Amino acid sequence: MQGNTMLGKILSLCAAIVWGVSCTSHAPQIEALCLRDAIGNYVLKWETNPEIEGTVRISVSDDSERFEDKPVALTANIRDGVATYITNDNVTRKYFRLVFNEKYTRIVSARSSTMDNIQNFRDMGGYATGDGKIVKWGKVFRSGQLDALSREDSIRINELGIRTIIDLRTEWEAALHPTRYTNARIVRIPITVGETTDVIQRVVDGKMRKGDAQIFMEDEYLQFVTDNSDAFAQALQVFLDADNYPILFTCSYGKDRSGFLGAMLLTALKATRETILTDYLTSNQYISADHLMEMASCLSTEAQESITVFLTADEHLMDLAFRKIEKEYGSTEKYLSQGLRFDDNAQKRLRKILLYD
Repeated sequence: MQGNTMLGKILSLCAAIVWGVSCTSHAPQIEALCLRDAIGNYVLKWETNPEIEGTVRISVSDDSERFEDKPVALTANIRDGVATYITNDNVTRKYFRLVFNEKYTRIVSARSSTMDNIQNFRDMGGYATGDGKIVKWGKVFRSGQLDALSREDSIRINELGIRTIIDLRTEWEAALHPTRYTNARIVRIPITVGETTDVIQRVVDGKMRKGDAQIFMEDEYLQFVTDNSDAFAQALQVFLDADNYPILFTCSYGKDRSGFLGAMLLTALKATRETILTDYLTSNQYISADHLMEMASCLSTEAQESITVFLTADEHLMDLAFRKIEKEYGSTEKYLSQGLRFDDNAQKRLRKILLYD
């Protein structure tokens, strides 16, 4: 498939690689991803190694685990490497089953869900673990706070069937920006780090420089490990009950507290560090500062730079947290079992719930 080497790199960087279970030892490696174009259509892309010829048949479903009764919606030549599913439906989330030559199956969806007033809403499905398993689509979502939902946003969350929302915000944040979605059980597990109100005032007053903001964020990530392991342990337990799914976990922007919980969840699923960091950094694609632009324009340059630090997922911060884990516990595996009380049995149970066979 000439000219598709770059596609392979993009697929890896997006961490939307879908490695299926091989039917034989000679099964091809197949990478696939799903994107949405500017008008909302789904663009499906794939690459095989070695290259194979034949046909890919594509079925579409609103349920990530129900394709048996769905007819083939698209048929394409495998060598084409791309197909587009045209739709004007921006409410119901679509999942796609790609069957190559009636032998090899991959399930994909778009990472991000279209939302009007929710920051950083995305699916954690499709990631590959270190042993070649795949995280199920449509089971775990992450996002920013749910305080300003449009009517369509509420319908979209309803369509996802969300049963449980884990809210990692503090009592102060939850009171100031209450969750506006009420059709799911809300589990409040506050992660408290630093004096947020004081920080906001310091930024507004121009008393927090970019370097100060960076130090504040570093302290926050260190405190995830030193001061908040019990809270994150409590959050992980929610994922062990199959009746809680689909689960959405949230914080203010779905970046830091949600980022660390997502990292620990993927660690328990035995994802590679590269995959964990890719998921974490994906927040930078889906966080918008537009709602802050008018306010920020009235602030000093130093204040604007500090705000940028607070809104950016920085690989250095997650690396810092992992280094702290390794220093305090010796390894991430020991941190899971000792610091987060998530032992081998819990990890096996989680993998059974969240990974495709």
